[in-house]
Formats: sequence, structure tokens, C-alpha cells
Amino acid sequence: MTRVKICGITRVQDALAAAHSGADAIGLVFYGHSPRHVSIAQAVQITDALPPFVSVVGLFVNAEPAVVREVLAAVPLDTLQFHGDETPEYCEQFDKPYLKAIRVKAGVDLLQCAADFHAARGLLLDAYVEGVPGGTGASFDWALIPESLALPVILSGGLDAHNVAAAVKQIRPYAVDVSSGVEAGEGINTLKGIKDAAKIAAFINEVKHSEL
Repeated sequence: MTRVKICGITRVQDALAAAHSGADAIGLVFYGHSPRHVSIAQAVQITDALPPFVSVVGLFVNAEPAVVREVLAAVPLDTLQFHGDETPEYCEQFDKPYLKAIRVKAGVDLLQCAADFHAARGLLLDAYVEGVPGGTGASFDWALIPESLALPVILSGGLDAHNVAAAVKQIRPYAVDVSSGVEAGEGINTLKGIKDAAKIAAFINEVKHSEL
């Protein structure tokens, strides 16, 4: 069964919508340059409202270790997700399960990435966009993903209810990760950080039905 993570949650009602629709995890962004950034206070409010059995992932980009530890001391994160240029040694210092995000483009050796970050719980594969660490809504060529990686694949980048079933059937990832694809609004008028409950439900429904 393909797991689903709804990332870039900024509001309690969106976290609850994700949970009620069957999401396995939500993502909270602790990166100040992101429009989906949350404060520690917001994160605590969101996690306090979650029902049982929904994992919480904290996303960081080249953060000072003290910043990560400050968040960990206050917010009950289950997993860390690193979206920057972090080394394996950096990622492992927090004694917490982690995912390493890789921005995929031609020439990126994903087999080597899996070997380098062998202690990670998975590789989150996102689209490469110059100067932007993630959350762009852009997709990448799934043919660049090797048939067999030593780590579970969390597929991200440009997914929505219209293409996620095809992604699951083609890639068979461990999980899919969506942010902009379930946000309110359309096109350039998408409201970053504000989720649409109907889009969340449709996305998860497509993932489930792709496996029938």
C-alpha cells in the first residue's frame, strides 16, 4: 500500500482534513524562506490537534543544528526531512529517523545518493528547480529513477489527483508526497500553505484506487 504524506501544512483544519481523508503523515516546514513556513507555536497547535497514528515530519533546509534541536525540544516530530545540502553526518547527528530529499535532474546519481545516505529511512525525490529547495509544483522525468534503489522512494514534485495514479502504477514508490497539488486556488492563484480538503480527499482516493 502506497503511503501518503501531505506536506506544507500550516493550519489545524488542514491537518485534520488530511488525517480524516486517510493521510499517513503530514509535513511541517521549518524553513523561513518558504511560504509554507510554520513557527514552533503553530506546529505545536497543529500536532496537538492530530488524531492518533498520523506521523509528523519536520522539513529543514540547511538549518543550524541548534535550530533543529530547538524544534525537536518543543514539537513531537516523528521524522526529520532534509531538503538542502546536508551531509550524511549532519543528518545523523540528531538520533532521529530522517528522509533525505534529492532534487532530481539528468546527471544526478540516485544510486550513489542512496549509498551515501544509507542510514536514511528513504529518499524523497523532488524536481530540480534552480535556487528553490522544494515545494515548486514542478515535476521531473520519472524515467530518471532507477528500477531498484537501496532505500524506499518517496515520490514528490508536481503530483496532484490527475497524475498520482499514473505515478504510483509506473514507479511503485513506498510513498507519495504532495503540497501544492492539494492547495486552494488554481494555477498562479494557488494559495500557498492553504490546503483544499476536497483536493486532499481526491488525491488520497486516487492513490488508493491505483492499487486495486
